[in-house]
Amino acid sequence: MAVTLKDFYADWCGPCKTQDPILDELEEDWADRFEVEKVNVDEEQDVANEYQVRSLPTLIVENDDGVVERFVGVTQREDLEDALEKAGA
Repeated sequence: MAVTLKDFYADWCGPCKTQDPILDELEEDWADRFEVEKVNVDEEQDVANEYQVRSLPTLIVENDDGVVERFVGVTQREDLEDALEKAGA
């Protein structure tokens, strides 16, 4: 099962810059178990609207069945790991 973590962000978003190192570290440690898809809301408003993103950062964990979990604001690694495991990563 394919697991994706969508990271909705903007270049001007301070909390997004706080989130980045957490995601980078998680992606490195979990290697090929999931894919990170970065979505710049300023450039891809249609995607942000589709997922009803209203605040940044918003992180959405998805698998083949759809959205497993959604996080709004800076999210700790442990919470992301739990959601990724639940999604089957």
